Amino acid sequence: MILEPLKTLKQGNQIYLDHNATTPVAEVVAHKVNEWLKQWGNASSIHQSGRGPKTLIRDARRALSEMFDCQALEIVFTGGGSEANNLVLKGLYEHLVKTHQLTERPRMITSQVEHPSVLKTMEFMASKGVDVVTIPVCRYGKINLEQLEQALKEKPTSLVSVMFANNETGSLFPIQKITELAHQYGALMHSDMVQALGKIPFSLKELNVDFASFSAHKFYALKGIGALYCKKGSQLTPLIHGGAQERGRRAGTENTLAIAAFGEMARHKDEVASRAASITELRDHLEKEILARISDVEVTGAGVDRLANSLSLLIPGVDGETLLMNLDMKGFSVSTGAACSSGSPEPSPVLIAMGLSREEAQSSLRLGLGWGTTREEVDLFIEQLVVTVKRLRSFQHGMKANG
Repeated sequence: MILEPLKTLKQGNQIYLDHNATTPVAEVVAHKVNEWLKQWGNASSIHQSGRGPKTLIRDARRALSEMFDCQALEIVFTGGGSEANNLVLKGLYEHLVKTHQLTERPRMITSQVEHPSVLKTMEFMASKGVDVVTIPVCRYGKINLEQLEQALKEKPTSLVSVMFANNETGSLFPIQKITELAHQYGALMHSDMVQALGKIPFSLKELNVDFASFSAHKFYALKGIGALYCKKGSQLTPLIHGGAQERGRRAGTENTLAIAAFGEMARHKDEVASRAASITELRDHLEKEILARISDVEVTGAGVDRLANSLSLLIPGVDGETLLMNLDMKGFSVSTGAACSSGSPEPSPVLIAMGLSREEAQSSLRLGLGWGTTREEVDLFIEQLVVTVKRLRSFQHGMKANG
């Protein structure tokens, strides 16, 4: 099926190639905002003003459950993916403590290349006495499953938390296999699935995870809303105490507008697979042309399963931040790594964890295509990248020659 490009809000003539950081809001969402704004009542109210918002939230929850292949009441709305990750890691620990289920030091396992909202939370859990085990990845971004199983064998584990798709390289992790291992050794399984949303089709029922985190702004909806899937029967202590919203799992008046937008995009679930196929062709064209026209470029994570839209490159002889700024001035939005780490003078922790040197990591460029990216935009970018890299390499060579 050939699909028309999804129309999204634009910023002038800027060509946006950073869809892993965030996605532009879909026009279909923007057009309905005024309609949703009219439902300004409190969804917890039982009078007429509360019924409209309650209906919007209920319909969005149902649409998301159909997309995720789970039950509607297994979805907990949060303030974003980071909160969802915090809720499962901290909430599970607090529940185990509160219910006296811990007979020894609790243990959690994760990977070296998780999002900071998992790794930083794991650091916090370690300060609370949790034994945190971090499993390495190879240069191509693949997790060491043998080491994971060995860690599970060594000691009872409460939770394994491994992302579905890496936000920098696009590398996909074998979540179904990891979940089988976790369950085999009595651990619960959580997956940060923020980057997978809208990029590849999946079924939570088939993956069989116990918890999964999502964020709406990665799927052409609004910022400030996310979701945590909690398999029926799973128990968590809430991070935010207060009212009975979300069946007591996350207090606070619901962000009705953003929830409605999230649900609206979930109704595009049947398009995910076909759009992924067309974006793969576009990404492969982009990759092929760059490798052919710019010398010594390396694709990070080449040879492993990747998200259709993602392309992470190492371009020796060019500083990634300098390249980004030069491309930005020419009208192209790209990234050198995770947006949440921008501004840090340190190279990407993900690339360092993959075994790259500091110098290699600082020459990285991350490209993320979207449902609205066109072949014309990609070709314009290729031409500008070739020119810019040539100029920056020439300048760098001149600097070295002059001492």
